[in-house]
Amino acid sequence: MRVTQGMLAQQSLRHVTQNYKNLSEMQNQLSTGKKISRPSQDPVVAVNGMRYRAQVAEVEQFQRNVQEAHTWMDAGDTALGETTQVLQRLKELTTQAANDTYDAGQRENIAKEVKQLKEHMATMANTSINGKYIFNGTDTKNAPVDAAKLGMTTDALLAMDAEALESVNVNIDGAVYGNAVRVDENKVQFTNDADETVTFTQTEDGLELNVNGAIMDSRAAFVYDEMALSNNEAQVNIELLHDTMVPVSISPAGVFNQELFADLERLERTLSNPDAGANDIEKFLSKLDTHLNNTVNERAELGARSNRIEMMENRLGSQELIAEKVMSKNEDVDLEKVIIELMLLENVHQASLATGARIIQPSLMDFLR
Repeated sequence: MRVTQGMLAQQSLRHVTQNYKNLSEMQNQLSTGKKISRPSQDPVVAVNGMRYRAQVAEVEQFQRNVQEAHTWMDAGDTALGETTQVLQRLKELTTQAANDTYDAGQRENIAKEVKQLKEHMATMANTSINGKYIFNGTDTKNAPVDAAKLGMTTDALLAMDAEALESVNVNIDGAVYGNAVRVDENKVQFTNDADETVTFTQTEDGLELNVNGAIMDSRAAFVYDEMALSNNEAQVNIELLHDTMVPVSISPAGVFNQELFADLERLERTLSNPDAGANDIEKFLSKLDTHLNNTVNERAELGARSNRIEMMENRLGSQELIAEKVMSKNEDVDLEKVIIELMLLENVHQASLATGARIIQPSLMDFLR
């Protein structure tokens, strides 16, 4: 077989082109740090890379969810902590007022502070973060407490029509009565499931409160609209691990319930009543203790969930490291190895060019010689 000058030139050119291709691939690996730049170079690496990247993206999303959960938990813990302080202050004021040495004027001053603390309690119930109310279950767009509909005056009660009375309840010493019916223009009656009755009657001597046949001071009644307090018990759940949902919201009924606002309203009224004695005020201490225990228990349960979330966060951190390590082994190149191979290819390329320059004659005169 006769080897011609054209054959030598073509073969030399083919080798030089192949060297350029190898150099290009090696330079791409060095510049990107990845083994492949397109799936056709290694389909197995490409498929595994897609799976590993999806795993890393999932872990990163869970970590963002954890931060959202921490935001809810921290806001809830802060609000419950401040609620605890308010209840402790109320207990201190009640203890002071229960002293027989306090006169009506001093108790009236305490009643003013109790009123402010009661209003602040409603503010705590309506705590929100990023426009979401954290004490209203899944109904995060609406405030759980409407302070304007709590502790309505009996004058407003007697002025309501039949439709407005349908949503009104009355709390007397913890017993709740509803199903309001207007008997006449001066009388409104409430009943409960046990067929017990509460009647408000406007007389010439003032407002008369009849509870199951017994006449009581009308200030003992806490009148409120049932829509003033949320009863949404549905929990806000956030997925922090695969198929693992963790509740981050706090039940409004556990702390900010109608019993709390009813007791605070009655405490304020009792302190403002010049005829109230120390015993009448002292009975609120046990009720405040109950609300304080409810708040502490709710905060403790919130703390337990927060600890669980922290453990999940640590686990996600470990999963992220493992997923990134596996993805790196699949996709990333060994830079030291790539640099050495690149230098070898450069040497081969230079040798190919030098050999080709000697084989392929640069001119016709050189060929004729």
